[in-house]
Amino acid sequence: MFAFAGPAYLVSVGYMDPGNWATDLEGGARFGYQLLWVLVVSNLMAILLQTLSARLGIVTRRDLAQACQEAYPKPVSFLLWVLCEIAIAACDLAEVLGAAIALNLLFHIPVLTGVILTAADTLLVLWFSHLGIRVIESFILSLIAVIAGCFLIEIFWAGPAWSQMGSGLIPRLDSKNLYIAIGILGATVMPHNLYLHSALVQTRRIREEERRAACHFNLIDSVIALNGALLVNAAILILAASVFFRHGIIVTEIQQAHQLLTPMLGTTAASILFGIALLCSGQSSTMTGTMAGQIVMEGFLQFRMRPWLRRLLTRMAAIIPAAITVYFWGEHGTYQLILLSQVILSLQLPFAVIPLVQFTSDRRRMGAFANRAWLKILAWTCTAMILGLNIALVWQTLGDWMSGASAHRLTLELVLFPSLIGIFVLLLWIIFDPILPSWLRSATHVSVHLPEAVAVDLPRPAYRKILVPLDHTARDRDAISHAAAIARAQGSRLYLLHVEEGVTSQMYGPLASTVEVEAGREYFNQIEESLRRDGVDVELVVRHSRTPKREIVEYAQYLNPDLIVMGAHGHKGLKDLIFGTTINAVRHKLKVPLLVVRGN
Repeated sequence: MFAFAGPAYLVSVGYMDPGNWATDLEGGARFGYQLLWVLVVSNLMAILLQTLSARLGIVTRRDLAQACQEAYPKPVSFLLWVLCEIAIAACDLAEVLGAAIALNLLFHIPVLTGVILTAADTLLVLWFSHLGIRVIESFILSLIAVIAGCFLIEIFWAGPAWSQMGSGLIPRLDSKNLYIAIGILGATVMPHNLYLHSALVQTRRIREEERRAACHFNLIDSVIALNGALLVNAAILILAASVFFRHGIIVTEIQQAHQLLTPMLGTTAASILFGIALLCSGQSSTMTGTMAGQIVMEGFLQFRMRPWLRRLLTRMAAIIPAAITVYFWGEHGTYQLILLSQVILSLQLPFAVIPLVQFTSDRRRMGAFANRAWLKILAWTCTAMILGLNIALVWQTLGDWMSGASAHRLTLELVLFPSLIGIFVLLLWIIFDPILPSWLRSATHVSVHLPEAVAVDLPRPAYRKILVPLDHTARDRDAISHAAAIARAQGSRLYLLHVEEGVTSQMYGPLASTVEVEAGREYFNQIEESLRRDGVDVELVVRHSRTPKREIVEYAQYLNPDLIVMGAHGHKGLKDLIFGTTINAVRHKLKVPLLVVRGN
């Protein structure tokens, strides 16, 4: 069990991120214990859906994004990727605001400054990614333990009315609490977690005969981890109900909750623990959001981006709206933006849940592990609930927007209705995809693209002309030795190219005559003589320029060599900035095989 434990804990942090805090605080402060049932139902749905996600990954060895890319036509797959990226940006938005608010609460850093500082956690994520999946899992579990410990102490101080909690488990829903209820649902069952879990379970090596045991232990892992997340979310809602609802205080900002905890509970430690838990929540969610972003991009698009760039782009998509909101609307605006981000997550849920249920119910894909009848009923019931609540929310929200639009109503209609129609058509396609005719579906691409018969009938390249750029350093010896070995074997001709880049050479060109130029001529004459004595045909070319890489490219385009051999300098980072890089510039400009030689 411990061997398989871990993936669900990484997923569970998404169920207790700052977005959950906003919806739980709002729900508890406005409606007391009434929405506890939403947390319980959402958690049961999360356990079911995350278990199906893990099973898809274990049995098919594909994550949900790869399965979608495999099953749907390219336009449909692309639109699903766009919606998923919007969901990840919305989730990251909540994490940015949550971390910024935590920094403000603990260290009195302005929220706008905190939003900008959150870009630095990209470095933290990248550093941890080099330590291996087990270290990441351990770190996340430590953060979860800190969050849970903080709230256990807070609940003990708050002294909630335990007898009233039972009434909160009775389902009740009306127009007043629908928005918050769906926000809680969106904050609990996160769409990108379904993509993430199906990929994380593949970090364990599972033989064919062990798949059933792996599914069993991942179910246990999910139940334990997600019930832990339920306790944290319930603790936040109970705390808000016990402290704020009891005194008739409506919480409209996370900062407000932090400030009121001290006078309400009679200790400053309450506010400090609240801030620490919020900071841990934002950091833990950031790591899993980064991993989910990479998984969906690679799965849907077969496109790999540098992890730091991927993380930076995702974070910028969150920082920009967060910074604008803080600047123009202040702290109250950040709280409303967090709530909106969770509703966006909920609206994206059907586009992840429906494919997941369809794929795990498909016997051709899952074999003996396909969903049984009772499991199908449960899964489709969850899906119908999610879809129904989302339709109700869209209907209510559109009515509110239209009634408040007045003079801008026509513009709003022109923007909203085409978008909603497009989303509705996409939703219908996803729902009815299994029964569509094959010519309409036309999904012929596969999740892994590898060329066939790579080593069959191999061509035999002939290197007749070999270009060797030289630069008066010890690297020349390494480059010449490799080039000469190839030349002797194939009867090639070596073209030795050197670019004089001193100030005098830049100004006077071939007319330049300095100690360095004269020494260089003698140096190259010795190389020519040595190679000719060794039976190698060689020609020396000297050019003068301030940009050696441009001269190398221009001469190579003129010569059209069959191979270029270059010595690598070995420096990187700041030295690259100071001394420049030649090899990258050459290989990007030329379509010629390039042999890079690095000495000991």
